[in-house]
Amino acid sequence: MNDLPKLDDLDRRILSTLLDDARVPYAEMAKQFQVSPATVHVRVEKMKAAGIIEGTEILVNTKKLGYDVCCFIGINLKAARDYHSALDKLNQLDEVVEAYYTTGAYNIFVKLMCRSIEELQFVLIDKLQAIDEVQSTETLISLQNPINRNVIP
Repeated sequence: MNDLPKLDDLDRRILSTLLDDARVPYAEMAKQFQVSPATVHVRVEKMKAAGIIEGTEILVNTKKLGYDVCCFIGINLKAARDYHSALDKLNQLDEVVEAYYTTGAYNIFVKLMCRSIEELQFVLIDKLQAIDEVQSTETLISLQNPINRNVIP
């Protein structure tokens, strides 16, 4: 049984517009799509209620804040039962900005942001690898992020 919310063309166009710029006024979208502002408002509220739209966010330029090192770390845990406690400890590290529970070579895959290679080394040795549940790690340093986009509605 498929419980996914049904989106029509207008919903997709509204969502696409909001993904490009979440600050576009409903009245402007209404004019563009030849519907009333109330219709746009109702559609957005229905997508919020269905959990399709979970909020709005500010995009921060990490480089402008001095975070020059982005890396991905594959983490192997000592035991599968260590997942929840390891995740709790990873969540306490400010440098960890994303975490995924994965299949394959690693139990957990995290994205880390650091100001320098020296800071990355400190985080790896003194924070991440110091977590009791962590058996081993593999670090991949990102050289650039040429594609960064949302799914197309």
